[in-house]
Amino acid sequence: MKKKSVGKVFLIGAGPGAADLITVRGLRLLQSADCVLHDALVSPELLAEAKQAELIAVGKRCGKLSSAQHFINKQLVDAAHKFPIVVRLKGGDPMLFGRAEEEIAALEAAGIEYEIVPGVTAALAASAAMAAPLTQRGVARSVAFITPSVGESQPNNAWENQTIAADTLVFYMGRRVAAEIAQRLLGLGRAQDWPVAVIEQASWVDQRVQYTDLGSLAHITDCVTWSDAPTLIVMGEVLRQRQQSALQVEVALQRLWMA
Repeated sequence: MKKKSVGKVFLIGAGPGAADLITVRGLRLLQSADCVLHDALVSPELLAEAKQAELIAVGKRCGKLSSAQHFINKQLVDAAHKFPIVVRLKGGDPMLFGRAEEEIAALEAAGIEYEIVPGVTAALAASAAMAAPLTQRGVARSVAFITPSVGESQPNNAWENQTIAADTLVFYMGRRVAAEIAQRLLGLGRAQDWPVAVIEQASWVDQRVQYTDLGSLAHITDCVTWSDAPTLIVMGEVLRQRQQSALQVEVALQRLWMA
C-alpha cells in the first residue's frame, strides 16, 4: 500500500494590515493553498485570495479568547497530513514576535517540510503612516523592536535594559502598559519631552497617528484616547519635527475654534 505523502507548510507574513502589502511570493502561495491557518488580524480581502482553501482561524489577541499555541502547532501538523500546500498566515512578519519558533519546532519534530516567507512588519507600516523614518543620519542610527508582553509562567521582562543604547524605540503590544513603559524610561533618564507617536491600525484605511511626549505618556489617560485597535508606540528624536508640526496644527485649530 502506497504511503500517503505529507504536505509542505509555508509560514507567510501577511503584512501589517492592508491586503496589498503582502509580498508577491506570499500572495502566489496563498492563492495556491489547500488550507490556510490564519491570524485574527489578517484582512478578509486577503483571505479571499485563497479561493479553494479551507480557512481555519487560529488568531491570538491580547486579552481575548484565542487558540492556545500548542493547539495551533498540532493543527499545523495535522493539516500537513491532509493537504499538499498548507499556509500559516501571520500578521506582519512571522519571525518578529510571531511565535514562529514554536511552530517551526513542531514541524521539525514531525518531519514536515516548511518554508518561511517574510512580510512587512508593523513598525515599517507605522513609519510610513507618520512619514517619519525610524533612522536618520546624525539623529538615529539604531532601532529597538520591543514587546513588554510575556507569556504565562515566564519571568518578568526586563525590556528596559535593551533600550539604553537605542536611538529609536518601537513597542509592540504595549497599549495596556503604555504609562508603565513611559515611567520606566523616565526612571532611566529619558527626557520628559522625548517625542512619542501612538499609531493605531497602521496601513489600514482608518489608521490614526497621535503625537505626544514621554512625560505625557506616563499619564496616558490624560493625553491619548485609546481604542482596542492594533497599536504601536514609537519613541525617538526622529519624531521631533512631526511632533512639533502636529502641536502647531492643534494650537491653530484651538484658536480658530475660540475665535
